[in-house]
Amino acid sequence: MNKRYLLIGLLTAGIFASCTNPETEEAPSTEVDTIEVEVGEPSQVIVDSTRTSYGPKMVDTVNALSTKELLAQFEGKTEMEATFKAKIHETCSKAGCWVNIEKEDGGTFMVVFKDHFTIPVDTKPGTIAYLSGKAIQDTVSVEMQQHFLEDANADQKEIDAITKPKYDMTFVADGIEIIR
Repeated sequence: MNKRYLLIGLLTAGIFASCTNPETEEAPSTEVDTIEVEVGEPSQVIVDSTRTSYGPKMVDTVNALSTKELLAQFEGKTEMEATFKAKIHETCSKAGCWVNIEKEDGGTFMVVFKDHFTIPVDTKPGTIAYLSGKAIQDTVSVEMQQHFLEDANADQKEIDAITKPKYDMTFVADGIEIIR
């Protein structure tokens, strides 16, 4: 029995010894670098006094398409990377996790936020925003359509009227810059 414990002890010591390499190890540094960090809302950056950016990616507004150009370029495709400028029609009233964007024909399309980042729930209709991400053609289930209507505080009759999935363009944004 004592030989077994000795053998286990030697094997354990050998494993620990093989995990370190004294020739390449450096002594720990005693210097400490100091970095000042401003703590604020997660994934929110104030670009200037009139613009606030949200999401994991900063939006490059320089070559942004109009909503009309986005829709025209997306026609016939199933996905497309893009940055566009739009007017927000509606914001999720529960968490700010999606917006509807106005089309020129009076309709809307949905923008969901990648990794479920959020914007302020009090973002007003008519607010101008730049959005970057990917337009996709996708099936939206009955349950998801009803969920979005619940988030928008729709009445129960409107929610219950949804009975079929729909195949539509959705934009998955990885960044949004809101103009105030």
